[in-house]
This record gives sequence, structure tokens and C-alpha cells, in this order.
Amino acid sequence: MTMPALEDLLVVQEHDLAIDRLRHRRETFPEQAKLDELEQQIAALDASLAGVAARRDDVVRRQQRHEDELSSVEAKIAEVDRRLYSGAVTAPRELQAMQADVASLRRHQSDIEDQILEVMQEREPLDTEVADLEQQRAALVREADALRQAIAALTAEIDVETATESEARAAAAESVPDDLLAQYEGLRARRGGVGAARLVNGRCSGCHLALSASELDRIRHQADDAVALCDQCGRILVR
Repeated sequence: MTMPALEDLLVVQEHDLAIDRLRHRRETFPEQAKLDELEQQIAALDASLAGVAARRDDVVRRQQRHEDELSSVEAKIAEVDRRLYSGAVTAPRELQAMQADVASLRRHQSDIEDQILEVMQEREPLDTEVADLEQQRAALVREADALRQAIAALTAEIDVETATESEARAAAAESVPDDLLAQYEGLRARRGGVGAARLVNGRCSGCHLALSASELDRIRHQADDAVALCDQCGRILVR
């Protein structure tokens, strides 16, 4: 192994750290946190809207039943009036009974109209509440859509940067022996993403701890192609 291979390993390390930072950015967009919050608000609004709409729909159904009943009564009144004034019925008692029927139907008609008015008064605030909730939801959805577009743009930008770093990493790794690269990747997985570090003024730049004088002397007398490890953290040291 040559010293350039170890220097290239540090370049690999730099690109790996850059890729890690990009991945972290990709996973922790502030916009994503805001989007998650908006989606929770939309879900809460949906639940409220469903409850209010269900109550409103029940009132609408009652109103429709009353209106259907009113139409039926009005049709019956019209039919009795038609017969009453058609001249086909001449018997006084039968005419009197028909007039009583019309009066009864008109009282029933008035009762139904009162019921419809009550239902309409009950429905009005529910209609207003549904409209308000729908307006709030639409505003949140627009904001959420804008955030999704922003996140998509940021993600695309980071993906391009990540691809560039990955290509540069692969180029640097070509001159690193496979066994050393495998050793580095194993250490990197166990040591918080840093598998190789430079030895600077007797300190490992990975753990920032000073090596003992005897250990430094041992490393100085190693062959150039020998792999030195930090006796504190176990990372590969590049001298």
C-alpha cells in the first residue's frame, strides 16, 4: 500500500461526510416539519368538518322530508279545491265535508311550513360553519401544496449534489485497496461516520485525543504501507 492510497482514503472520507450532511439535510427540511404540522391541522379540520357536515346533512334531510310532505299536502289541497269548485259535487253534506278537509289540510300545511322555517333556522349556522371550515381547509391545502413544491425543488437540488459527491467519492476510492476500503467502511459504520482521520501533532483528528509517546514512536517506525490505527478510537490514521 502506498501513502497516496491513504491520502485518497481521506478524500473518500470527506466525500462520505459531505454525502451524510446532504442526506441529513434531505431528511430534516424545516419545510417538511411545517408540512407535517399543516397536514395535522388539515386532518383535525377534516374531522371537525365531517362532524358539522353530518349534523348539517341530518338537518337537510329533515328539511327535505318536510318539504316533500308539504308538496303532498299542497297537491291534496289543490285536488280537493278542484273537486269542490268543479260543480261535480252538489250534495251539501259532501261539500261541507270537503271544505272541512281543505281547512284541516291548510292547518297541516301551516304546521309544516312552521317546521320548515325552524329547520332552516337550525340549518343556517351549520351552513356557515361548514363554509368557514372549508375555507380554512382550502387555505391550509394551498399552503401545504406550496411547501410540497418547495420540498420537491430542494430535494432535486440535493439529489444532484449527492450524485456529484458520489461520483467524486467513487473516483477517489479507485486507488484504495479493497481490504482497506472495507476496513474503513466497517469503522465508519461503528464510529459515527468517521472511519479514517489524520494524525496531527500527536492527536487523532477523529477522536481528538492524544496518542501516547510510545504509540507515536511505534507508528513512526511502521512501514509506509502499514495501516496505523488510533489506540483510543480504533480509526485508521493517516500520517
